[in-house]
Amino acid sequence: MLETERLSLRPVTVDDADDIFEYSRTANVGPNAGWKPHENLEETLEIMKLIFLDKEGVFGIVLKEKGKLIGSAGLIADPKRENDQVRMLGYAIGEAYWGQGYMTEAVQAIVRYGFDTLDLDLISAYCYPRNARSKRVLKKCGFTCEGTLKMAEKLYNGNIYDNECWALSRHHHLGGAI
Repeated sequence: MLETERLSLRPVTVDDADDIFEYSRTANVGPNAGWKPHENLEETLEIMKLIFLDKEGVFGIVLKEKGKLIGSAGLIADPKRENDQVRMLGYAIGEAYWGQGYMTEAVQAIVRYGFDTLDLDLISAYCYPRNARSKRVLKKCGFTCEGTLKMAEKLYNGNIYDNECWALSRHHHLGGAI
């Protein structure tokens, strides 16, 4: 479990399915991260089994004052880099919580976890060029844009998007970026 001023980051459990479905079914959350909005609770449960449950380094983001899970974030193997000392950052948060600094707070905690606990050399992140909110979080957390990988990802709807490639190295992190 990771703690910040306003958040608890803890492993996701099956009991979180309703909260995850609540933010995953909306029109804007999934498409900004590359997945289609969830259609029902059963779909959420299946995806939770693949992505969240019993996964090291993957956390539910819980708002301390309400005890409610409002999003998820974590570090997983980076499919674009063949390096055991690198993990890819991913995150999603309910639209009702956008623009309040929660994701920046969560990402800062996960970055510290990645470097201090997992002993990583680099944390990568990818976002679509149009996702200004995600880019703002990455910049605030010290990541730098490495460039754009053209035609990198085909989405659930058949659209093909570029990926902006972001990274934060241990050296940069220790240099006081966060």
